[in-house]
Amino acid sequence: MNKRKQAFTAAALVAAILIIDQVIKILVKTHMHLGEDTPLIGSWCRLHFIENEGFAFGMAFGGEVGKIILTLFRLVASALIVWFILRHIRQGGRNSLVYSLSLILAGAVGNLIDCCFYGLIFNESYYNVATLFPPEGGYAPLLQGKVVDMFYFPLFELDWPQWMPLIGGDHFEFFSAIFNFADAAITIGVIWLLIDQIFLVPKPAQSPTEEKNEK
Repeated sequence: MNKRKQAFTAAALVAAILIIDQVIKILVKTHMHLGEDTPLIGSWCRLHFIENEGFAFGMAFGGEVGKIILTLFRLVASALIVWFILRHIRQGGRNSLVYSLSLILAGAVGNLIDCCFYGLIFNESYYNVATLFPPEGGYAPLLQGKVVDMFYFPLFELDWPQWMPLIGGDHFEFFSAIFNFADAAITIGVIWLLIDQIFLVPKPAQSPTEEKNEK
């Protein structure tokens, strides 16, 4: 694949993921209120609308200042990924590495859009659905937005027997994470990248001297 086609494919992949991610988030934000739960397939595949306040798994990160620092860090990290992808394409790099990084980039930018702009263009989703571009303004200033999450796949759940040490009587839910399309793209990209680096990177050819020493 030539460099131009490789760059076009990577850009198209990023654009497609960003469009899908943002369409889903806007539909959820403008049709569901926080905490609302909608079954998709039985009880194990659901839409459950939450908003991520800061870092992974909804953890806070040092209040408003920490939120701004985290958002700026994501912006710098995304710019570095773009630079690395372009550099790899210019060097005639492998498709596998370019596309896995493109998935990670698309997911990172998808969530970055929420952090940067959702506070400006939406009002709050507590007890009612949000409005896009509300007349009274958004719920937070620039860089203070929250990430919209909605996919919830609790495949099964159980209560541990009381006789078990430490966890006896606790409720267990397999795969309780709530995530969005951008998160899924990042996860797939990271797994793909690991597979690429472990199994697909061409091994350097050994010199005759090295082959002789091994024997």
